[in-house]
Amino acid sequence: MNRVVQLWRTSTVRLTALFIVIFVVFSVLLLALISYQSSIQIQRQQADAIDREVAQLERIDKERGFRATIVAVERLTRQPGPGIYYIGTDAGLMITGNVSDLPVNVLQEPGTFSFNYNLSRPFEGESPDKNEGNALVRSVVLPSGLILVVGRDVVERRGFSAIIFQSFLFGVGGIMVFSLIAGGVTAVRVLRRIDTIASTSRMIMSGNLSERVPVTKRDDEFDGLAQNLNQMLDRIEQLMLGLKEVTDNVAHDLKTPLTRMRNRAEAALRESQGETAQREALETVIAESDQLIKTFNALLMIARAEAGAPSGAFADVDLSAVAADVAELYGPVAEDAGITLETQVTDGISARANRELIGQALVNLVENALKYYEPSAEQTGRITVGIRRVADRVLIEVGDNGPGIAAEDRSRVVERFVRLEKSRTEPGSGLGLSLVAAVARLHKGTFRIEDNGPGVRAIIDLPAA
Repeated sequence: MNRVVQLWRTSTVRLTALFIVIFVVFSVLLLALISYQSSIQIQRQQADAIDREVAQLERIDKERGFRATIVAVERLTRQPGPGIYYIGTDAGLMITGNVSDLPVNVLQEPGTFSFNYNLSRPFEGESPDKNEGNALVRSVVLPSGLILVVGRDVVERRGFSAIIFQSFLFGVGGIMVFSLIAGGVTAVRVLRRIDTIASTSRMIMSGNLSERVPVTKRDDEFDGLAQNLNQMLDRIEQLMLGLKEVTDNVAHDLKTPLTRMRNRAEAALRESQGETAQREALETVIAESDQLIKTFNALLMIARAEAGAPSGAFADVDLSAVAADVAELYGPVAEDAGITLETQVTDGISARANRELIGQALVNLVENALKYYEPSAEQTGRITVGIRRVADRVLIEVGDNGPGIAAEDRSRVVERFVRLEKSRTEPGSGLGLSLVAAVARLHKGTFRIEDNGPGVRAIIDLPAA
């Protein structure tokens, strides 16, 4: 009983029940209309047959006289069937026919009547119950003055109507049974698929993130829903793994400088340390603190970019001017490092953007290229900052001829705290390219890293203004 109540509370069963009711009501109305029309049609056919015989006998009486009419009625009387016939004088004297006991009003007034009758001349071989019944008749006065009554037995018509009504009842019952079976099967199948999704959800909530909703080969709407849910679960699993990796990296990157700060401060407090050593310790603590502040600032900027810029933060920005300013700013730094910084900037390129974030993204790309350059006697370091327009896109590019990034690592370096330098001794937090990717997404663009042969080319792909 509880299972039935639980099933009834589900939307699937209720919708199925509603469709069954609509289908049954429509079917009942259709069958009732067919039964009614069939009964009316049979009644109309009987009335037409009576009218045809009356017209034919009137024509015989008019053209050939009353004797021919009597002979015709006599011949019709002897034929088996549902026909009712009577011909007599206006004084009520019967001349011939198969019904003698007629109601007085039938003989007195021409018209259409219905009454119970008994055959005065039963047909041979007919059972006694076939000699009585209910008749629909029409009485007329012939041109010769005789009274003619022609009719049909309606018991047969009523029997046919009963057959139609019986078929109607069986049809309605069959429709209801079939609808209930079909609705039950449909509801059970739908609930089974929903239970599968619910069961998978419960296993995932219990901590098993590798579970996925089963997908059948039917390719129906439930399979489409299952595929979307599985894609969402894949994304959630990736985010959880990324969060775990970020947590590990944050713990490593923050624990090490904090530990160094504590050790230097503890060493400076020792009585054997002089004023100079204490000053150096404080300077080291300040430097480590600045690095931590930079890390948190980068995290806050990434969060700001991923959350979306506030209203009014976007404007028409001359990207060519931004790239030229960054190149001019880092030109002396590159020169001191023995690196040539070139620009390939097309003038007049603008886009709807946030100038501060675009500038910070360019700065991060240039600083990455400077930081990971490895001096070599075979070639001179070269960094290229470029802006160009391709169709309705604006490409901001920073390329170098450094050691490059392996193809399998190019998708990883944009994740937070990911650093390809395993020892993690170089300064940095692994958030630079993450910020660039976040800025690109904020501007409805993309960020990708390509091979520059040698080196890499970082590309921010934005929609043009």
